[in-house]
Amino acid sequence: MTTLDPLTLAVVQNGLQQVCNEMDLAFSRSAFSPVIAEADDRSDGIYHRDSGELIAQGEGGLPVFVGTMQHSTMTIIERIAQGVTAPPEDGDIYIVNDPYLGGTHLMDVRFAMPFYFRGEMFCWLSNTGHWPDTGGAVPGGFSARATEVEQEGLRLPPVKLFKRGEMDAEILAIIQSNIRIADQRIGDIKAQAAALHVGARRLGELLERHGTETVDEAIREMRRRSDKLMRSYIAEIPDGVYESEAIVDSDGVVDAPLVIALTLTVAGDELDFDFSRSSPPCRGPMNSVIATTYSSVYLAIKHIFPDVPISAGVFEPLKIRRPEGTFLDARYPRPVSGCAAEVSQRIAEAVFAALVQAIPDVVTAAPAGTSGNFALGGHDPAKARSYVMYQLTGGGYGGNAQHDGLTNGCSTIGISKAQPVEVLEQYYPVLFRKYALREGSGGAGRRRGGFGLEYEVEILRGEARASFIMDHGRVGPQGALGGGEGARNRIRVIRGDEDYVPPHLSKDQDIEVGPGDRVEVLTPGGGGYGPAFERSPDAVRRDVQRGYYTAEAAERLFAVRLAGDDLAVDEAATRALRADPAAAAS
Repeated sequence: MTTLDPLTLAVVQNGLQQVCNEMDLAFSRSAFSPVIAEADDRSDGIYHRDSGELIAQGEGGLPVFVGTMQHSTMTIIERIAQGVTAPPEDGDIYIVNDPYLGGTHLMDVRFAMPFYFRGEMFCWLSNTGHWPDTGGAVPGGFSARATEVEQEGLRLPPVKLFKRGEMDAEILAIIQSNIRIADQRIGDIKAQAAALHVGARRLGELLERHGTETVDEAIREMRRRSDKLMRSYIAEIPDGVYESEAIVDSDGVVDAPLVIALTLTVAGDELDFDFSRSSPPCRGPMNSVIATTYSSVYLAIKHIFPDVPISAGVFEPLKIRRPEGTFLDARYPRPVSGCAAEVSQRIAEAVFAALVQAIPDVVTAAPAGTSGNFALGGHDPAKARSYVMYQLTGGGYGGNAQHDGLTNGCSTIGISKAQPVEVLEQYYPVLFRKYALREGSGGAGRRRGGFGLEYEVEILRGEARASFIMDHGRVGPQGALGGGEGARNRIRVIRGDEDYVPPHLSKDQDIEVGPGDRVEVLTPGGGGYGPAFERSPDAVRRDVQRGYYTAEAAERLFAVRLAGDDLAVDEAATRALRADPAAAAS
């Protein structure tokens, strides 16, 4: 039993959270790249000095990094114990982006700093930031046709980029010699390191106030309470076996769908996740490394039970069987650039689809489930320099028992948001011709799905290459309990009089574009919740008045007859349509 009084525990817990939040803010405010500075594609956290387990993570960080940063820290500790990686000293910062060592894809670069207090190592401070480029076959790293990880970019095992507080010029030179726009990365590197130093100062102040013994005891109690609270929620789920599937469009090389098949067993206060029926390893970049697979389950459960304080205790009741022999357990040299941004979201979708059967009042229909990864790399003659633009986008959320889905929400894996178009237009030679709500894209249901996004960007000058790794182009986000699927992802490249649609629908690379060419992307809407014919006719009328659906689409999808210029509901005709759903659908 803890000897801490509740007030001290609350103060320390919130203090640790604040340390991580300040690291998040420092990272975004000082980063050079818009994907970090504007889109917040990053995360910061505190990890146990011996086990590497998660202690706290910033509220503004990507949930998908919750598990991967823990696995990465654990791996660094193991490699130090094995003598493979040099042991830590005060002032050191390790850099690592190897996907197979507790990572995601190569663009997510992790820093880990041993934190010392009064001469003793107290914990690890770590963060991850998405670098716009780490080399590889295509600008931005999203090679849709990669068949081995070396084609995706520079792979770094844990090495000390900073030694006793000084940056290692030789390690930096190796990195800069293998990536595009190398001169601009130094800004992100210094921002990433600065965020850790901000955390070190704030954590030192916390330890000065409360002492290491009190903070250590608080950390143990936080872990115990998170475990207990998560178990209490799981215990309320009816025991049983629930099965679900989610589909990945293709691997980018072989034009065939990949299946994520989940068997979820609820027994008492534990959940058992078995993905062994999923598709085998694939040739293209849609394999998922094991740390990302685990983290995808963690983030899905946190979506469902968001009020459980984050720590390693949250993961204790979640038993995930390693899916050996499937594309969810990628081994070297399988390419993995799509794992964190796309496959992780299909894994979460499978978890949602399984648990909505058991706790329908808590779980939503499927969200858009794609980060919309669009990379454009080229040369800007007006500025006499090269560039790599990385664009991510949101989409619709799934409907739920109480509400329609959120429109143009962040991707399932995090709270990162699309960069403002004004910022992208300032940095890069592009002009956004359209950036709008994708009307009609929400899946039909008693609670309809939220709407996706539609944008069109024109290249103003210079030659460039466009690459895409997206998903949900073959099938849309699935509805729940009779709801319809959301609209599917669409990509179109307009070059003069030619319209080009990728053969794999949501994945392609090295598409040459020049001045006047345009790229059009339509992101998915969320799945609908419950039968569409149960939606209130007045809610359908409001949707039509707001331009979300045409009157014709509303009649077809929801069996609601609208009459007159004021879009009044023809109640008699609506009752007749709903009495014969087949007639309405036709």
